Amino acid sequence: MCGITGWVDFGRDLTAERETVEAMTATMACRGPDAAGLWAAGPAAFGHRRLAVIDLELGTQPMTAEAGGTVALTYSGEVYNFAELRAELTRRGHRFTTASDTEVVLRGYLEWGAGLAERLNGMYAFAIWDSREERLLLVRDRMGIKPLYYFPHGEGLLFGSEPKAILAHPGVRPVIEADGLRELLSFTKNPGQAVWSGMREVEPGTVVTLDRQGLRVHRYWRLEAGEHTDDVGVTVERVRELLDDIVRRQLVADVPRCVLLSGGLDSSVLTALAARQLADQDEQVRSFAVDFAGHAERFVADQSRSTPDAPYVRDVHEHVGSLHQDIVLDSGDLADPAVRRAVVAARDLPSGLGDLDNSLLLLFRAIRERSTVALSGESADEVFGGYAWFHDPVVQQADTFPWLARRLGAGGRPGGGLFSGHLMSTLDLGGHIRDSYATAVAEAGTRAGESEHERRMRVISYLHLTRFVRVLLDRKDRLSMAVGLEVRVPFCDHRLVEYVYRTPWAMKTFDGREKSLLRAAARDVLPVSVAERVKSPYPSTQDPKYFEALREQVEDLLVNRAHPVFDLMDHGSLKGLMAAGETASPLRPLLERVLNFATWFDLYSPELRIR
Repeated sequence: MCGITGWVDFGRDLTAERETVEAMTATMACRGPDAAGLWAAGPAAFGHRRLAVIDLELGTQPMTAEAGGTVALTYSGEVYNFAELRAELTRRGHRFTTASDTEVVLRGYLEWGAGLAERLNGMYAFAIWDSREERLLLVRDRMGIKPLYYFPHGEGLLFGSEPKAILAHPGVRPVIEADGLRELLSFTKNPGQAVWSGMREVEPGTVVTLDRQGLRVHRYWRLEAGEHTDDVGVTVERVRELLDDIVRRQLVADVPRCVLLSGGLDSSVLTALAARQLADQDEQVRSFAVDFAGHAERFVADQSRSTPDAPYVRDVHEHVGSLHQDIVLDSGDLADPAVRRAVVAARDLPSGLGDLDNSLLLLFRAIRERSTVALSGESADEVFGGYAWFHDPVVQQADTFPWLARRLGAGGRPGGGLFSGHLMSTLDLGGHIRDSYATAVAEAGTRAGESEHERRMRVISYLHLTRFVRVLLDRKDRLSMAVGLEVRVPFCDHRLVEYVYRTPWAMKTFDGREKSLLRAAARDVLPVSVAERVKSPYPSTQDPKYFEALREQVEDLLVNRAHPVFDLMDHGSLKGLMAAGETASPLRPLLERVLNFATWFDLYSPELRIR
């Protein structure tokens, strides 16, 4: 895994701009701690930071090839079918000098041009400069696992794995306009929206092409409502076949690997399947779980979490014989302003999830001391229908995004009541959410012969797979790459996503449970306790000391009324909330949001242009 950046300008010789490109590349050092590279020729310049995972010695970048002109590649990600592609390219006459998947992508472009993207299975974001055509290609994987941003500038554009690479260019100012702030406050993920003014995100499954004629966008993959003809038995078998193949491919690495284990169905399936496959190679799977000091003693069940993770983690670890380690965090770690600062810097935005983000960063930091690659169960809930709201009849009929339905339906306000009334009136977040929702539903299309209920459940699945999951994938990528850890997400393999998406909802819930297909496909490798466990989300601390620390930090912030965060947030409203002495349950997420925004202003000094 790596960090990429670059600059193309048809009106300049960028070989004279090495210092600027080096500064852009330096912002990606966390994504690639093992090596740095820079390439420039005429109107194009590429930067690269490398995290070595395959072919540790020879896979350096940017990588070039000569074929009647120079073709240069800066690449981030993993292509899991690179061995098959390499064999095919060899048969077609290509000769390889490395064992890396990077060279497979480069030579694949020489053979198939932009059509290469349709042949790749993996998570990737890369840029190719073809001097023969004076053409730049920006390519992103189908599900959007790996990030890629661009910013039209001069007679070309700037690009980078993260906005911070683009913001490092002296010609780019950190400006936030109304649309960007709407995106920040509404917990939606509109395709292409990058929040920062003028910046765009390469959409998943998309190739962006730039040449002297201008910029063009081509979708090479989209989620479509095809027909599903398999019965339940065959469907369960096919899901298992896919999972076995996916895990086998994603265990390939020349560095230490592990699995993120929560004791839930998703991560336990991956741990069990990985244990079986590694046992064939006389290896023991390594697993890691996050826990909190004193969590078992003070755990109280709530609407989201009926059980703590630790007993189920232990059951899986003992069942599969993993080499396991718990990463135990305390409230001081979670509330540490330095940790929050690292999280906001990693994400470039104050769009975090409070202690859920802080603990994830600390978990990844601890894992990175022992492993370089980790498999995660992220996106199984979106693929198989695991969230509680999938099964709530009220949410199923709600005319909004399902993950917002309960909060908005209960009278919750986007923004949490912290922002000034004038600002909220200007932004009209309710209208923004309605428009975003209508656009997403229209994209989902129709399928012949579908009942109304089946169509509604397919639309809900579509919303999760094209909107909600992108928020979570971005979070996982940024926080893992902030410490140089490559996290792979097997449930995002496009073959599995397509197959299960086309499966009728009645089949996805054939046993009356959530994630019926996944449970049935992997029951034979799981302990009974986990196979029967009800969905429980990523854990959150219940230590009252964490809330107390947040209160103290917000009290300190309130003293400085001139802090720029109060250009957005209402100082009086926040002070009133603090004085009211509300309990942690309603107030804690608001305090986390305040501190995240304040930290963001400290780090980025964003210029607000909100009319």
